[in-house]
Amino acid sequence: MLITTKAIVLSKLKYRDNDLIVKCYTQQLGVVSFLLRGVLKNKKGSAKVAYFQLLSQLQIVFLYKNSRSLQTIKETKLNCIYTSLHTHVLKSSIVMFLSEVLANTLQEEEQNETLFSYLENTLLWLDSQLEYSNFHLLFLLKLTKYLGFYPDTTNVEYPFFDLSEGKFELKSNNKYNISGENLVLLKLLLGTTFDELPNIKINAKQRQSFLSMILLYFELHLGSFKTPKSLQVFNQVFS
Repeated sequence: MLITTKAIVLSKLKYRDNDLIVKCYTQQLGVVSFLLRGVLKNKKGSAKVAYFQLLSQLQIVFLYKNSRSLQTIKETKLNCIYTSLHTHVLKSSIVMFLSEVLANTLQEEEQNETLFSYLENTLLWLDSQLEYSNFHLLFLLKLTKYLGFYPDTTNVEYPFFDLSEGKFELKSNNKYNISGENLVLLKLLLGTTFDELPNIKINAKQRQSFLSMILLYFELHLGSFKTPKSLQVFNQVFS
């Protein structure tokens, strides 16, 4: 079956000497992996590889066979051209970090239009912004809505948040209850849009602390989630 769809590149991996395995999140089928044969062999192939930078937004045509774990792409073109996402050092660090998180968390081989739209639009927003130091925090928090464990805000005025249960509590009853600065920032971000994000001012230490907390939140709710390998470098860039 020949399928035409938008796709966002999540990861790429060299395979053998000249091949590349690319994992994408597609609008039509969710997560799909592709084998690009011979693309590392010559200059013509190198031009094709340039399409598959992390979190690039593509329009692809591919031959889908249910029995195969790796599909074959027939045509590729850029669906949008980023102006800064792959060329600005800080933004490219965000791209590397978030692509690793997404490759780790997105496993479903099924259509999810709202999630695809979220990824598509937030990446375009980031590409256009001059102030984005807290982008990854709000991005991850809002991503939990599509993954099924967005915080329950019913009792948002309570003084503790239970990471393991995903809800606010009156009392601290286990080691996964948070309070203090992380709780204040969580409440702020829950009521914030991306356009309002520049109004939230926090320092590097607070940013790192909140990021560690939200990654723990992912770990508690997604059994297969692993701490991103790029986290240490990412924290250094944003320190």
